[in-house]
Amino acid sequence: MLTHRTHTVSRRRPSHRLHEDSPDTTEAFAHLAGLDEGRERDVLREEVVEAWLPVAHRIAVRFHNKGENVEDLRQVAAMGLLKAVNNYDPQRGRFEPYAVPTIRGELRRHFRDHMWDVHVPRRVQDLRNRVRLARRDLAQQPGGSSEPSVTAIATHTQLTEDEVRDGLKAIDGFSALSLDAGLLTSGDDDAFSLADALGASDESYDVITDREAAKAGLEHLPERERTILYLRFFEDMTQSRIAEHFGISQMHVSRLIHTSCQRVREEATRDWE
Repeated sequence: MLTHRTHTVSRRRPSHRLHEDSPDTTEAFAHLAGLDEGRERDVLREEVVEAWLPVAHRIAVRFHNKGENVEDLRQVAAMGLLKAVNNYDPQRGRFEPYAVPTIRGELRRHFRDHMWDVHVPRRVQDLRNRVRLARRDLAQQPGGSSEPSVTAIATHTQLTEDEVRDGLKAIDGFSALSLDAGLLTSGDDDAFSLADALGASDESYDVITDREAAKAGLEHLPERERTILYLRFFEDMTQSRIAEHFGISQMHVSRLIHTSCQRVREEATRDWE
């Protein structure tokens, strides 16, 4: 039993308890309601929260099979309990029927906000929940289909069909497939990984970038030098053939190619500085 001046937080079970671990905090809540903010109120509130923690922890354990650490779930449940204690009005009735939904709601919000493999906006998360519940309700109706149509779900939820489609997409966003997940092609027993189906970067993009970077420098070259570079790098013509074409020495062609490439490179890199 915990005492605080004139009030008591009792570990005894009230006669109208819903569960065995429900403490009797009726007197403490009545006293808490008459206190102003201050040290006495803070201490009493901590005692009430401590008395109800076993209930919060029991509720948290029920969510352990959803992939979250139990200790983290207990912390979330404790936050929900504190919220319930802060907002509870003794005139509304017993505390337990008010606290339990509050704690559960805090746990559900935790999963909705933090346990998605693919992050989606809160609006879409809400759509997901409404669409998921509607699919279940429609499937359970006599003669209902296991996969209700978008139109049927929209009518049931009073959502637009576009909103229903967003909710259906979000259902697949709660968990993600590993890139190593095996996939089977129709009529083929050999599986390949999801990563094998992903595209790769196209090297042509780098070529386009290089061409754009070199364009300005090429435009500033004399016509003969531009022609020499075109014959060498696009027509794959040898330096000796280019020399014959222009009636100059191969050594001269080599110097022109080197000088022209240097000018183009300098102008391209200057644009990035």
